[in-house]
Amino acid sequence: MTTVWDTLRNTLGRAEPALCGADSAISTLPAGLAARLAAFTQPVWLNAQTWQSVLHDLFSRNTNLAELVMEDLAAIAGRNLEEGGLVAAWIGGRGFHALFAHRAIHALWQENRRELALALKASLYATGCDIHPAARFGRRIFLDHAAGTVIGETATIGDDVSLWHGVTLGSTLMEEGDRHPKIGPGAVIGAGAIILGNITIGRGAIVAAGSVVLHAVPPWRVVAGNPAALKTGYVHPFGMKPEQD
Repeated sequence: MTTVWDTLRNTLGRAEPALCGADSAISTLPAGLAARLAAFTQPVWLNAQTWQSVLHDLFSRNTNLAELVMEDLAAIAGRNLEEGGLVAAWIGGRGFHALFAHRAIHALWQENRRELALALKASLYATGCDIHPAARFGRRIFLDHAAGTVIGETATIGDDVSLWHGVTLGSTLMEEGDRHPKIGPGAVIGAGAIILGNITIGRGAIVAAGSVVLHAVPPWRVVAGNPAALKTGYVHPFGMKPEQD
């Protein structure tokens, strides 16, 4: 995903110098990601230089991690109806910021550096979301706005999923262990939807805004309401179709 980073750098170089000059001057992807994440997630327990060094080491050792961040950025820029593309998502996309940080948080958690992961998570108050460090995300995720989003410890989110603000992937409090939803590839979760328990939302399924989902949703179907019920008709907002299976 170096191409995405190079495109972003070139675009930033033509944007507002007061905002973008430092980012456009950074040539390597790990250094650029570390500098940006350090700038907007400074934990109170670490000084700025130490924190940026920790992140640079993390992104340098985990090339796949850097690729995942760039894929998310490209996905958000491609699916978002707002203007601005890569630069707008990079500078002002709270959903991207939350995903970006979670990628690093999850990597630290997987390395058993859990206190550091929690320190980074605690610094994300500006995004207004709460994602457990153990929650697993696939590739090319579109998290729009992020505000009010809560994602539990054992939740998994498949490739190409799109989630809007205020989404809860929680537990019913009646299960232990693996107790959070599993969101299939390409699913679309509308604003304010609440999905509870270790249930599966199928590939390409659409959960309408404000729905409360307590049971599994089949692939390529739409549910809406409280409690959520299957609805007729199906049009995926980003063009996915059942025949792609």
